Parts: sequence; C-alpha cells; structure tokens
Amino acid sequence: MTSCRQLEIQFEDQNPQKWCHPLKEEAFAAFMRKENPTVHKVFDERSLFSPLLFGKFFDPSDAFPLWEFESDVLLSNLHSSGQRSVDWSQTDADYVLKAELPGIGLGNNTIQVCIEGGKVLEISGQWRQHKDPKKQDWRSSHWWEHGYVRRLELPENSDWRKLEANVKNDVLLEIRIPKTYLDGDKPQAS
Repeated sequence: MTSCRQLEIQFEDQNPQKWCHPLKEEAFAAFMRKENPTVHKVFDERSLFSPLLFGKFFDPSDAFPLWEFESDVLLSNLHSSGQRSVDWSQTDADYVLKAELPGIGLGNNTIQVCIEGGKVLEISGQWRQHKDPKKQDWRSSHWWEHGYVRRLELPENSDWRKLEANVKNDVLLEIRIPKTYLDGDKPQAS
C-alpha cells in the first residue's frame, strides 16, 4: 500500500543564524570516521544530503545551482554503478527533484522544505536531538551532528509560490516547481 504525505512549505525562516558554521572537508572526514550507522545512512555518497554527491566535496548548506546541470552528467559516477538515489529533470511545465530520504525512521524525524527569498530551496531535517539547552536551534552550530540539509538555487523562471513537496512511503521525496513564462515564452501545445 502506497502512502503519500504532502509537506508544508515554509516561506520565511526567522533564524538568520542557521547554517552559519560551514561544513569543511576535514570536519566531514573526521565526522564520518565515527562508525555511526545513522551518520553513514544520512551522508552516504548517494544521498541528496551528502557533501560528496556531485563527485567532489561541496558543503550542502551552500546553495547549489542544480537545474543548470543534467543529472546524468553530474551524477555519472553513481549512474554507471546503478546506485543512484537522486534525480532531477525539467519538463515544459515544471522542475522536478526526486530523492530517497535517509532510512533513519522518519516517523521520529521531520523533514522541512523552505523557500528563502524566492531564490533558494532548502530541504533539511533533524536526525538527532540537540541537547545543548543554550542553543535553541540545531542549525546554528555544527548542524551535521544533528541533522542534514541541501540548499538549491531556484531557476529564475520558477514559480516558487506554487512549489509542491510530497513524501511517498516515508522514503521518496518529490518536489515539483512550476515554471513561469513571460507572454510569448510559453511552449505551444501540440
């Protein structure tokens, strides 16, 4: 039986301090050596949230211009091994992102989708409770020790106000972002 849950899209995040600690390659390597199976599921190189998803280190808290690249080209190392768990494409009508979520019991884990200023799509979630009572938001410190994020630049012609995000069977995230067109730019129906 297939279950599908629509995610609420947040359009304003009141925390200006989030993602203020960039994930550096050395810190990530040390973190991955901790032999924690949950960490390896969340940050596996095939995961949308892995800094190594694109074949070289890229901090997932930095916005990436995903739709400027073809998924077959950017993920060629994963595509050839058959281990791909992320895909994106565009149609005449919209941009589409599909990604398997880390198998870490999403019942206890919330995934959030946020649009920042109409320019950045942010997908994040917390996989471990933040225990420091002085810091209220896990995203303000070494966020990778508590959660995950992927920030993506939105294409200029995206109608981000109409973005839809769904999770199927608590495993597959699908995001659809309709395209906007200026008069005369819209593709003709055949």
